[in-house]
Amino acid sequence: MDRDFPPAPARAPDVEDRFVGGRVCDELWVAEYLPQWTAPSRSGARVAPAGASGVRLLIEEDQLDWREEDAPLRVSNLQTAVFSGPVGSERGTHRHRPGLRVRTAVPTRLLWTPSSGRVDVTVSASVDEGCMLAVWLVGVEEGSARDCGEICVVEIDAAAVGPSSVRARCGLKAHGDDRLETDMRSVTVPVGAARAHTWSVVWGPAGTVIGCEGRVVFSSSAAPGYPLQLMVDVFEIGPRSGASAYPKSAVVHAVRGWSGPL
Repeated sequence: MDRDFPPAPARAPDVEDRFVGGRVCDELWVAEYLPQWTAPSRSGARVAPAGASGVRLLIEEDQLDWREEDAPLRVSNLQTAVFSGPVGSERGTHRHRPGLRVRTAVPTRLLWTPSSGRVDVTVSASVDEGCMLAVWLVGVEEGSARDCGEICVVEIDAAAVGPSSVRARCGLKAHGDDRLETDMRSVTVPVGAARAHTWSVVWGPAGTVIGCEGRVVFSSSAAPGYPLQLMVDVFEIGPRSGASAYPKSAVVHAVRGWSGPL
């Protein structure tokens, strides 16, 4: 799509984090990946500073698979909320696979869960074998299990990062929300060699618009209209590499977010 992405609002962001010194602020982030569906030893993020600002999300050699049933799959993730029902229940955020049941009941923490607004996330994608960087807005589901749709801001496989461009996926995923239809698209953007670049999304009653480096790459008249949590993560999918390949990583340089009408 050959048009400019809307400029950022004139007002200050409602949330902003540049991860100064690699610090993950626990007033904004839960440094775990969907902890309700697994054991605490498997959900925690591995992180390190990425210079004066920014945080490096790591996959390390000794990191456990997120769930034994989903192996091989390791992840380091930051998310802005967490919600689950009691142990054994099916209630919890992002029931993205059939048969998920709560293994670890977690206290509800709704740190930032906008129902509409704008998010800008500046990242450097992973170029490590088997890795994927993802940025999602996912229905929290605290109010209703039906509120489970997702805005996929971006997914970038390491194998798709070239010297001068990146192939990425973005769009909408309905999951179990019968008010949405899955609409995912593959896009190519001129931001290769894993350099820092910004993905943006604006969503609300008028629909969803996703952009990269100030250009629109996806638009739809549809949008989830309920609280969403922001998730930023790096996955290693597939068999482990040799010890010399670790740690694997992607970098989150900055996040800005505005809630409500813009």
